[in-house]
Amino acid sequence: MADQNSQSDDQQEKRDIPLGLPEPPAGGIQLDVGSGGGVALDHLGPMVVNKDGTISRITNWDRMADIEKKNTLRILQKRNKQRLDALKQANQETPEDAAKS
Repeated sequence: MADQNSQSDDQQEKRDIPLGLPEPPAGGIQLDVGSGGGVALDHLGPMVVNKDGTISRITNWDRMADIEKKNTLRILQKRNKQRLDALKQANQETPEDAAKS
């Protein structure tokens, strides 16, 4: 019985340890940011605006089929615009409310 508890404790500890980052590609990636030009990060996928204004990315973007990427972009563009507009509206209302108090 104690052996089973020990195993479950070990499994719990393994679940609590955060995973590390994946290994970088062989030879690494070089970015020339000193030239003044932009750096394309298209392989990371589009930016997702969350309801609270934070930004994230789609984790499985590199494994999506082209049609999935196309549909996802179409939906994200609309949703990101709606969320940004709502955040701007909320931000405009906040200073007015503070001035009334």
